[in-house]
Amino acid sequence: MILCITEKPSVGRDIARIIGANTQHPGYYEGNGYCVTWTFGHLCTLKEPADYTLDWKRWSLSSLPMIPLKFGIKLIPQQSIETQFNTIKSLIEQCDEVINCGDAGQEGELIQRWVMQKAGCKKPVKRLWISSLTDESIREGFANLRSHDELEPLYTAGLCRAIGDWILGINATRLYTIKYSKDRQILSVGRVQTPTLALVVNRQLEIENFVPKDTWELKTVYRDTTFSSALKAFATQEAGEEILKDVAQYPLTVTDVEKKKGKEAPPRLFDLTSLQVECNKKFGMGADATLKAIQSLYEKKLATYPRVDTTYLTDDMYPKCKNILNGISGHYTDILQPLRGEKLKKSKKVFDNSKVTDHHAIIPTGQPLPQSLPMDERNVFDTIALRFISVFYPDCSFEQTTVKAEAGKYKFKATGRVITDQGWKFVYQSRKGISSSADADKNDDDRKDDETAVLPPFTKGESGPHVPKLMKKTSQPPKYYTEGTLLKAMETAGASVEDEELREALKANGIGRPSTRAAIIEILYKRGYIRKERKSLRATPAGIELISVIQEELLKSAKLTGIWEGRLRQIERGEYSAPEFISQLKEMISQIVMSVLKDNSNRLIIAEQQNDSVVKKDNKKDKTSPANPKKQNN
Repeated sequence: MILCITEKPSVGRDIARIIGANTQHPGYYEGNGYCVTWTFGHLCTLKEPADYTLDWKRWSLSSLPMIPLKFGIKLIPQQSIETQFNTIKSLIEQCDEVINCGDAGQEGELIQRWVMQKAGCKKPVKRLWISSLTDESIREGFANLRSHDELEPLYTAGLCRAIGDWILGINATRLYTIKYSKDRQILSVGRVQTPTLALVVNRQLEIENFVPKDTWELKTVYRDTTFSSALKAFATQEAGEEILKDVAQYPLTVTDVEKKKGKEAPPRLFDLTSLQVECNKKFGMGADATLKAIQSLYEKKLATYPRVDTTYLTDDMYPKCKNILNGISGHYTDILQPLRGEKLKKSKKVFDNSKVTDHHAIIPTGQPLPQSLPMDERNVFDTIALRFISVFYPDCSFEQTTVKAEAGKYKFKATGRVITDQGWKFVYQSRKGISSSADADKNDDDRKDDETAVLPPFTKGESGPHVPKLMKKTSQPPKYYTEGTLLKAMETAGASVEDEELREALKANGIGRPSTRAAIIEILYKRGYIRKERKSLRATPAGIELISVIQEELLKSAKLTGIWEGRLRQIERGEYSAPEFISQLKEMISQIVMSVLKDNSNRLIIAEQQNDSVVKKDNKKDKTSPANPKKQNN
């Protein structure tokens, strides 16, 4: 008998149907030589401090740092989990072979392997690795099962991530709580959440301490067109007015008219983070809401695997794209019509095997859409579908005109762009007004690429009167983070990046993973460290004070945390030593403990908005480790 273990009952039901395991039993299906059972996500977790020694049950500075000689796992103490685990264990004992059918990613690998380890599995194991839950994809996956050993580095990286989060989260949370918390309310500190909070706090302080600066720019209007001076902005109005008087003595003469043709490629397909950013911008959806919507679309077989960090497809996906477009054509007839009868464009910016590791970008599966979807899911699907359709359209063509002129010795310039062929922009122009009313809230920077500045025809050598003027410009503070821009900052370890190719390069050292970033933001809300004001994220007094009291850059630097994330990705590829990574974290927490213990400032933080229970002085109940330490302490 072959045992298949999935991550959810719903996935188990689909797989059982396809492989012919049609007889239902409590906790599993059976038939055709197979049994199909499931977990409920995490059934196991790393042991809590008190599981190693009772000395670690009591919260005390003298016990820090707590570093077990060997980390262990345990079942999460819930009756439903224990019952299902016993079913899995019994089936493993009876089977001849196991197929790991967990979510095809680092977290999914960790969940399944922990369960098999806890059950003492000694049977041969194979891996089902699929990017969508359609019947075709599942059948294809069973025909091409992967080796269990092949994915060992993926599991090792997940294990290192969990252990690293335990070492830093458990120790640092106890350390700062005991040392700095008034009334002993928990001060949650973690490997990812703390540098993320620092991004919000630092941006807020930058805004609050911002001192605006006035400058004056020289411009002139000729034939209803504004020309900008080549001179730098003036620090004082008086300095600008002296030049203004001189410029006004001369006519404006056009010295050059240059026209260049250009093209703008379609935007890249979505990974999870860019999808969350887009839905936050267009619909005001939070990162967690977007993740839930795309996860539901995945489970409904309408979209491919969502927890991805690539914007590319593999070459073998190209022949399937026509059928995917045909599958969704009923809802996008108008914008798919120009592609009918045409060979689909194949671009290296879309199809590149070297840019895909475990999963490709998020796209529709081509399954027919149901009559109705919840609004969030409909918006997310529409966003994915339009992006997928657009990459097969031609580039947007435009003509860029640059007019140079001078008045006396002073040089001026005006530029304008005229779109000559909409290309892929037709996809979005045809859908304007129906995607979201949030489009109206976009700022000028968001709209400028869609707008065209049309210049009147100019001739080299023409000359005439003009109206020079000084325009006062006041420097503006940076904007508060939104969930969307914070996700971008997490992805690039705090760097401000708009260029898509540079963004791709920085992903290796982003903080957190695409699948966990939304949860990190939710944790910061829950802990009372940040709050939302309309779309903007604001740090609370407790959040600001916590970052202020943490002097160790290793704990709050997005760049340093990004380096750790990069090493985890190297471990995943078998390019970095797992023991070395854990050893560095152990050394780091020891240094942090020593540094904090030397602090005699007697500062106290009041975290009034936190929901955590107070740590009782008698420590009758250990509050350190919740059921899922990965979600709570990373």
